[in-house]
Amino acid sequence: MKMPELLAPAGDLEKLKVAVAYGADAVYIGGKKLSLRALAGNFEMDEIKEGVEYAHGCGRRVYVALNIFAHNQDLNGVEDYVRFLDDIGVDAVIVSDPGMLSIVKDVAPDMEIHLSTQANTTNWRSAAFWHSQGVKRIIMARELSLDEIKEIRDKTPDTLELEVFVHGAMCISYSGRCLLSNYLAGRDSNRGACAHPCRWKYYLMEEKRPGEYLPVMEDERGTYILNSKDLCMLPYIRELISVGVDSFKIEGRMKSSYYVAVTVKAYRQELDRYMADPQGYRFDPRSLEEVKKASHRPFTTGFYFGTPQSDAQEYSSSQYIRQYDFIGMVLDYDQQKGMALIEQRNPFKKGDEAEILRPYDEPLNYTIDQMFDIDGQPIDSAPHPQQKVYIPIPYRLERYSMLRRKGEHKEP
Repeated sequence: MKMPELLAPAGDLEKLKVAVAYGADAVYIGGKKLSLRALAGNFEMDEIKEGVEYAHGCGRRVYVALNIFAHNQDLNGVEDYVRFLDDIGVDAVIVSDPGMLSIVKDVAPDMEIHLSTQANTTNWRSAAFWHSQGVKRIIMARELSLDEIKEIRDKTPDTLELEVFVHGAMCISYSGRCLLSNYLAGRDSNRGACAHPCRWKYYLMEEKRPGEYLPVMEDERGTYILNSKDLCMLPYIRELISVGVDSFKIEGRMKSSYYVAVTVKAYRQELDRYMADPQGYRFDPRSLEEVKKASHRPFTTGFYFGTPQSDAQEYSSSQYIRQYDFIGMVLDYDQQKGMALIEQRNPFKKGDEAEILRPYDEPLNYTIDQMFDIDGQPIDSAPHPQQKVYIPIPYRLERYSMLRRKGEHKEP
């Protein structure tokens, strides 16, 4: 049985390295242009090169998104950019526009091409067509059920790979083809600048009573009628593998390094457990509790088990559920001194009870009872963004281990 690839989002170089550390087989990234997450940190060209070298050094793959629907002016410089990506050894590019596909084939004929979910591939004939045009992998439209994906797998060549989203934010429009942002905010969703108006709170206004807003009531807080829950297929590893999926994709290039670490680790553990014993595999509910420790909306299985009903939407709030604060990243660990160098990500202080998230081991509970500044002087707190402090911790920690603290956040 073939192990499906675990594909993680990387909005910047740190997130790429975190994804690799926590077990991703591949990462997908975007440059400063031509990507559908223009508001993510994204990569300068030298950072793409560094990221590819780092990932390849760890035996992992890097895919670069070129998946906007290009207007004429967007095509300026594309050939040089694709040539650069080919020269540095990018493993594949992700496209949705036939014009972009043709440029890649002309400039870098040996480059592997993945077709974006934006292309809305929903049937086996379309999948076979794109494969005949040189596409190696189809990122399936989110609007497909497991049965439909199985039929596509059965009726297409084995040389065509199928990738599906397994976790993250869902779009209320057809695989992201949305005009709301263009209309309400002047920002083009299909060119990477979506303002996410589907998460906004809406009211009704009657034509002859301008300025008088009528709430669309679900309860006293109003309603978010376009606000989808987040996808989570973690408990359904067996079902996804059974239909012949080649790659599990986690959404979230605009999410935090902490989100990347938590979700990648949970899916990595469940995938590995399944592959080690497919017949005896049972989902571990602790993995689901772990992904809930990253900010998230309520979860849904999307279209996988049939057309979503009203319970796939979150009507009362667009806020994330947040149980834990990410307070520090481990940059280094001195084993002789038992001292961890921590970069602060949220304020913390002596006496805080923390959990230490580690790439391959179970989380550890730890109370911070000593802290030192970069010069070795005792301190009581770390209030400054990205402040570097030393904390004595009697456990050997790998780089990119993380400290988190249970917060006092109320669910929306």
